[in-house]
Amino acid sequence: MWHQTNRELFKEFVFKDFKEAFSFMEEVAKISEEQNHHPRWLNEYNTVKIWLSTHDAGDTVTDKDHKLAQAIDSISYPSKTTEVVAKNTSVNHEIKLFADGGSRGNPGPSASGYVLLDMDDNVIFEGGVFLGVTTNNQAEYQALKFALEEAQKLQARTVHVYMDSLLVVNQLTGKFKVRNRDLWPIHDAIRQLAKTFKDVHYTQVPREFNKLADAMVNKTLDERTA
Repeated sequence: MWHQTNRELFKEFVFKDFKEAFSFMEEVAKISEEQNHHPRWLNEYNTVKIWLSTHDAGDTVTDKDHKLAQAIDSISYPSKTTEVVAKNTSVNHEIKLFADGGSRGNPGPSASGYVLLDMDDNVIFEGGVFLGVTTNNQAEYQALKFALEEAQKLQARTVHVYMDSLLVVNQLTGKFKVRNRDLWPIHDAIRQLAKTFKDVHYTQVPREFNKLADAMVNKTLDERTA
């Protein structure tokens, strides 16, 4: 099932192994070329995440995206599944969320990293997304957005957010104004996304307490910039 998040369609596919995941991506590439409409995607071993939106329409979801999503769903693999929610996630109504972003150059090659844990500190989900060239602040905001979207799919109700970015935390709690206009859209998107939960609590932590998310940032950047 495709999830329509903020201005995007999203779906995650899990396969038997990397070989099968890569074959799937090759098929998606062929379809995308045929339709002249290309996805944003991320591959981690046997997992493929796909985001669809139409750039020419202001990065919103259009018929082009639904058409491509339908075509992608028609690709058949025996072990393909979209059930990627961790075991017992039905009872994980309260979770911890660690998010971080980094830019090598600021602006420069950037990535977002995030890790979701249950209240006993068991990892439920971890992810990293390469963003291309952007800034540290953009990467940190994007990390939080990706993580909250994942928390939404896990059906979490209460989310405890931990980030080492004093700027992001204070802007989202209203202590700081968002003076950089480039951050307005992502800031607003996160505030709207947060409203879909019962409670979202923001806490700024020292960098050493955010090592899991930071590791995902560096892993993603190392893989894409090596």
